[in-house]
Amino acid sequence: MSELQKPHVVVVGGGPAGLAAAETLAARSCAVTVVDRMPSLGRKFLMAGRSGLNLTNNEPLSGSDSGGFIRRYGDASSWLGSSVRAFPPEKLVNWAEELGQPCYSGGGGRVFPKAMKASPLLRAWLQRLGVAGVLVQTGSRWIGWSEDGGLLFEHKDAVASMTPDATILALGGASWSRLGSDARWVGVLVERGVDMTPFRPANCGFVAAWSDTFRERFAGTPLKRIAVTFEGATLRGEAVVTARGIEGGVIYALSAALRDAIDRGDSTILHLDLRPDIDEAMLARRLAGVRPRESLSNRLRKAVQLPPVAAALLREVGEPPKDPVSLARLLKAVPVCLTATDAIDRAISVAGGVAASACDERFMLNAIPGVFVCGEMLDWEAPTGGYLLQACFSTGRAAGEGAARWLEMRGLLREQDSGLYPHPS
Repeated sequence: MSELQKPHVVVVGGGPAGLAAAETLAARSCAVTVVDRMPSLGRKFLMAGRSGLNLTNNEPLSGSDSGGFIRRYGDASSWLGSSVRAFPPEKLVNWAEELGQPCYSGGGGRVFPKAMKASPLLRAWLQRLGVAGVLVQTGSRWIGWSEDGGLLFEHKDAVASMTPDATILALGGASWSRLGSDARWVGVLVERGVDMTPFRPANCGFVAAWSDTFRERFAGTPLKRIAVTFEGATLRGEAVVTARGIEGGVIYALSAALRDAIDRGDSTILHLDLRPDIDEAMLARRLAGVRPRESLSNRLRKAVQLPPVAAALLREVGEPPKDPVSLARLLKAVPVCLTATDAIDRAISVAGGVAASACDERFMLNAIPGVFVCGEMLDWEAPTGGYLLQACFSTGRAAGEGAARWLEMRGLLREQDSGLYPHPS
C-alpha cells in the first residue's frame, strides 16, 4: 500500500488514550495526525508520574463475585471489559518494557516503571510514534465540525479545518483543566445528539466544617496509619487534612460511596480510627496509665504516640471525655461530617461523560459515524491503584482498532488481523 493510499485519521487529544489509538492506527497502515490544544502532549500523564507512575495492577481480571480487575469499573464493567481483556495489564507491562521501561509490582498489586516517572516512557513512546510516521500538531483546540463535515480547530487567532477519513476523540474528562481536560467539548457533542452523563468528581477530597482554628493550624497535616469507616466499609491507609476538608488515598477509596450519599442527601458521617492497630480495651489501659492532669495532647502522645492533630480532631467534635474508656472509644471512631465533594477540577478523575448508549461496540458514536471516543471522556470510574491508566490505554487501543475495522468495511483500508483485537461482534 503506497503512502497516497493510506486513509487519514485525526486523533484529537494527546494523552495516553489518544496516543494508544494513534499507535494502533499507525500499525494498521493509517496516516495519523494527533492534535492537542496544549503546547505539548501527555501533560496529565506526566503529572500522574510525579508521585510514581502507577501504570496498572496485577490483580486477576476475574475474581470472586465481588472481586477481580474488571469489577473495579463497577457499572461500566460490561462496557469496558472487552477492551481491558483485549489489552490487559500484562500486555501494558510488556509494551512499557519494549519501550525500555522495566516494571515492578509494589504494594496492593500496583505496577510501576522502575524509573518511577512518566517522562522517560513518554519520550520513548513519542519517538516510536514519530518513526511510525505519526504527525503531531499542538496548540490547536478542537471546536466542532464545519457544515461540510470537516473538523474545525482554533490555532492562535485562526480557524483551520481537516477532513479525515475517521476521527478519534480522546479529549479527557473534567478535572485538572490546566493540564488540558476542561470538558468544553461536551456542548459540541450534545448538539450533535450524543448522549451524555453529567460529570461528577471521583477519587476526590471532601469538604468538612472545620473550625477556623483547626483549619489554620492543621491544613496540610497528614493523618498516618488510620482506618476509615463509612456505610459498613472499613479501609486502612492515610489521609491529609486540607483547608476545605479531607483528602488522600483512603478517602479516595471511599469517594464514590461518599459522593453518592451526598448526592442523595443522606448522612455522610465518616468515622476515623486514629489507632487501628490497638484495640479499644488496650487503648483505655494505656490512657489510664498517664496522669489525668496532663493536657489532652500530652496524654495522647505519651499513651499512644498520637500527634497534636489527633487532639484537635477530638475537639472538633466537642469537649473530649476525660475518662480513659470514653476517650478510647472516641479515638476508635472520631466522627467527621462531610458536606460536599471538593471541586471537580481538583479530583484525580471523574465519573460521567459519553454514555455507553451513545456508542457501538467499537466505541464509535451512533450519532456521528466515523467518530470514535475513548479514555476519560467515556462514562466510567475506577479507584486509584492502576485501574485508571489501564482503562485509558485499553479503550484507546480499542477505539483505534474499531476505527481501523470501520475503514476496512468502507474499503479504505486493506483487511488484516492485527492480532490485538477480535472483529467486533
